[in-house]
Amino acid sequence: MRKPADLKKEIEKRVRNYLKRDTSGIRHELLSIFTRMKEITIDQVHKSLSQKFEVSYQSVASMVGIITSRLGILTSHRIRDNDRTTYEIKPQYADLVARLLHTGPKKSGNS
Repeated sequence: MRKPADLKKEIEKRVRNYLKRDTSGIRHELLSIFTRMKEITIDQVHKSLSQKFEVSYQSVASMVGIITSRLGILTSHRIRDNDRTTYEIKPQYADLVARLLHTGPKKSGNS
């Protein structure tokens, strides 16, 4: 089993690589949304990203799924009352992601 410090280094490596492949700035913006919001739904993320980027609901859902499963920095909670899922950044990675967003190159434009 990995030590917490080793896991955090692995997560940092994954996030750096994810952001390195960001040609339009949408990945930076997506992670930035998660660092600013406590809990957020796919619909809310889509509305926020649509203000700056031309992006479909399905592509936003796909990006959030990748961040949740491959990067491992998000957690999801299903709300039974209205059958929706909220996502939030795991507390142990919030500062790490915020730091990486502010130290990496930013790009903007439409995807």
